[in-house]
Amino acid sequence: QALLVESGGGLVQDGGSLRLSCAASGRLLTIYPTGWFRQAPGKEREFVADIRRISRITKYADFVKGRFSVSRDNAKNTLFLQMNNLKPEGTAVYYCAACRDSSGRVGACDYWGQGTQVTVSS
Repeated sequence: QALLVESGGGLVQDGGSLRLSCAASGRLLTIYPTGWFRQAPGKEREFVADIRRISRITKYADFVKGRFSVSRDNAKNTLFLQMNNLKPEGTAVYYCAACRDSSGRVGACDYWGQGTQVTVSS
């Protein structure tokens, strides 16, 4: 059984918007900080955004500040990523993850979803 399942990816034009969702099983979201990462073809997986479990403090990679917004609904065990003003360089597979801390390090995350493809056309 998948513990994290992303949805909401798709094809969008330059400047468009998408909202990603990540449904979590069990108590993952009540235990871990959660974040979004992405991996473009031929590149390493990189941090996008993070939100802490209780304080809801958020952190963003510099390349998405002001355009993306991360949120979570602990009662519904769901994590969201609202992406506005998407750019072609944002084309990647986007993953949600449950991580031991909010460092943004891939190695700090113990649980990963299967990913959802986001393609931004120019």
